[in-house]
Amino acid sequence: MKPINVGLLGLGTVGGGTLTVLRRNATEITRRAGREIRVLRAAVRNLDKAKLLAGDLPLSTNPFDVVDDPEIDIVVELIGGLEPARELVMQAIANGKHVVTANKHLIAKHGNEIFAAAQAKGVMVAFEAAVAGGIPIIKALREGLSANRIEWLAGIINGTSNFILTEMRDKGAAFEDVLKQAQELGYAEADPTFDIEGIDAAHKLTILSAIAFGIPMQFDRAYTEGISKLTREDVQYAEELGYRIKLLGIARRAENGIELRVHPTLIPERRLIANVDGAMNAVLVKGDAVGPTLYYGAGAGAEPTASAVVADLVDVTRLHTADPHHRVPHLAFQPDQLSDTPILPMDEVRTAYYLRLRAFDRPGVLADITRILADSHISIDAMVQKEPAEGEEQVNIILLTHITVEKNVNAAIAKIEALDAVAGQVMRIRLEELAAK
Repeated sequence: MKPINVGLLGLGTVGGGTLTVLRRNATEITRRAGREIRVLRAAVRNLDKAKLLAGDLPLSTNPFDVVDDPEIDIVVELIGGLEPARELVMQAIANGKHVVTANKHLIAKHGNEIFAAAQAKGVMVAFEAAVAGGIPIIKALREGLSANRIEWLAGIINGTSNFILTEMRDKGAAFEDVLKQAQELGYAEADPTFDIEGIDAAHKLTILSAIAFGIPMQFDRAYTEGISKLTREDVQYAEELGYRIKLLGIARRAENGIELRVHPTLIPERRLIANVDGAMNAVLVKGDAVGPTLYYGAGAGAEPTASAVVADLVDVTRLHTADPHHRVPHLAFQPDQLSDTPILPMDEVRTAYYLRLRAFDRPGVLADITRILADSHISIDAMVQKEPAEGEEQVNIILLTHITVEKNVNAAIAKIEALDAVAGQVMRIRLEELAAK
């Protein structure tokens, strides 16, 4: 049978890993795909650097040489970013080529446009590598759990942030010190904004939520909060109370819409996902029939991500000649069956909370605070008052609340911060039990 010809856009970390895995496991991959998957050419920025890896593979510095090559059946986009990636992907689709991409930013922002173009042209766009590296979470959601009504999902889907939080907990280090260490180790970029402010995780959550609930990509409606304001004290207090702090992406069906949010979250330490440490990723999915299922593995790296890219290549090769109407839909649901269920504003989200504040150690302060919470319909689950350090007049007070509405917490925090006896701002971290029910 005629080989499937592949063109690579990018031979960096993931592109190089993809070429390596395709070459090393060529026999196994052919047996699985039913025909040879052959890389015909690649486009790169630096020819001299790429030649060391590429060997006799034809190289070009013009990506349109790959996209417009009539011999290429599948274009693999691994250059990242929005442009020229979007233009190249759209051109490949217009040329009748299938596309495989690891570009979560592109899919989260322009997925609706890309999938519509692919549907019209009868080609596939595969993007398993865009979320959680080598973990096959997209395939699990789109195919393995297709009997289920997905109720919620929660994921540690940014390894850099997870590494930082793990080091803060294990070593009692400050955020700034661990961030510098993460940059030295190559986990964090020189500009770490996308990772530490939750933007990267929000891209991935947008993709997962679209597949889980059959809704269009809606990145601009995702609530995003990072970890840069977390202190070592909060990490320590959470541990003392039996919780771990993780940067979670959470998507949940609610009565009036869908919650779509990324933020630091307290999780009970007994939960498996709370014990995912270092740069690893994990996604917990709750289906109505199967219950909670956990997917764990490397969320980044050359070969873990290449594993997902090559798996997509195998899938596209198997279905290359299939009737487009009988392929697995891009977002799991048939394109004309996507839902218009709204994304809830963050003010309407219901969850529990960890609140930490500093107050003067004098009579009546706790009474004032608890009255404000009660007036805002917030019930206290637990409260801890730390002893003041010698010579200090202020104490740390930690409160855990029962589930309530975000807007009520915002109103209560504003009133608490206005008290004369309270110093500075209230630290608020959301809390999720992630229980089976």
